[in-house]
Amino acid sequence: MSNLNETHDPKLTSWVTSANEPGTDFPIQNLPFGVFRRRGATAGFRIGVAIGDQILDLRELQAAKLLDGGAQIGLDACTGSVLNDLMANGRDIWSALRLGLSRALRSGSPLQAKLEPMLVPQAEAEYAMPARIGDYTDFYASIHHATTVGKLFRPDNPLMPNYKWVPIGYHGRASSIGVSGDDFPRPSGQLMPKGATEPVFGPCQRLDYELEIGIFMGNGNAQGTRIKLDDAEDRVFGLCLLNDWSARDIQAWEYQPLGPFLAKNFASTISPWIVTLEALEPYRTAWERPAGDPQPLAYLVSAQNRAEGAFDIQLQAQLTTEKSRAAGTEPAQLSQSSFRHSYWNIAQMVAHHTVNGCNLQAGDLLGTGTQSGPTESEAGSLLELSAGGQKPLNLPWGEQRTFLEDGDEVIMRAWCEKDGLPRIGFGSVSATVLPAID
Repeated sequence: MSNLNETHDPKLTSWVTSANEPGTDFPIQNLPFGVFRRRGATAGFRIGVAIGDQILDLRELQAAKLLDGGAQIGLDACTGSVLNDLMANGRDIWSALRLGLSRALRSGSPLQAKLEPMLVPQAEAEYAMPARIGDYTDFYASIHHATTVGKLFRPDNPLMPNYKWVPIGYHGRASSIGVSGDDFPRPSGQLMPKGATEPVFGPCQRLDYELEIGIFMGNGNAQGTRIKLDDAEDRVFGLCLLNDWSARDIQAWEYQPLGPFLAKNFASTISPWIVTLEALEPYRTAWERPAGDPQPLAYLVSAQNRAEGAFDIQLQAQLTTEKSRAAGTEPAQLSQSSFRHSYWNIAQMVAHHTVNGCNLQAGDLLGTGTQSGPTESEAGSLLELSAGGQKPLNLPWGEQRTFLEDGDEVIMRAWCEKDGLPRIGFGSVSATVLPAID
């Protein structure tokens, strides 16, 4: 892997001792970016980097002028309350800043005494959106999800003819994306009851989650130009967790002929930390397309992309309810899968998005679509797990679910692990469903 460097050294440790603990999401080899402030503070939000159970305040580090070169240029782009300026700087500056932070936070760093006062415990922090999202596009990149859902409606022909040729996507609503902890009311809309001839209006009865990865764009492209496949990852700042909540009954009535609308735009939730692609370099894997399937058109395939265009990111969804929280019961695991199963990868989604001359901009968010694996236990939505509501899930504390009820909390986590390497985690994303608005 040509992009490995000293920041990936598994032997590195940090003077922030919690970053060295087994199982932490945020060792020194990670260093994800987010936006935070002390809980209850009146001061504005600021940019930070997670290290162990702490956050390094990059605004204070910038003011101290302790780094130099590209690292200091990167810090100079971190004085605001969103990451867009840093995202727009490009890969060389991102990498230089990561290297500078890695050296400053390593065991034995001469900067330890100066940086220690710049740390804020994560337990004392609250988070805001990490970027100003100008546009949001959601893809449909898991063939396992597309096939399972397709079978519910078209048992003999689950996949549309274009699926294996085109990275399918639609433009979503950026304004209703929130950060982990932003609870939301159950959506209402038009519903077509089974056997009815006219729709009714009311609260969604088939509310679902979707286990996805979010892709934050860095420096984009001018309108009328394209981002080539092998250049696409250089334009990606990093990844987060994404829960693209879905009102399945509203969706079933409205989606033809133009696709998702009110069933999708009421809420999406992302994790507060953005893990850079550079941090994920050791977890690359080959991207594979079954030999019997159509092979991608020329602009969507290359030797480099086939060799290492996928990432082995473990994805997990869990559920708590009002009853389980009152009893102090651990969350129930709903499913676990890996992003390596995705039919379309990150570079292909970016390249396809711009092949018609569409201009992507720093802070734009792409969703991967629900990431389901090849087995039933790897399904990334209740629609799949409950077979469209026909097979209720039994929860450990005695309740059942086909779709989400008021008071239910969905928790998602993601991480990378490999023998001999540190765990690189994404933290978590969670939100609770509130009653519908009268």
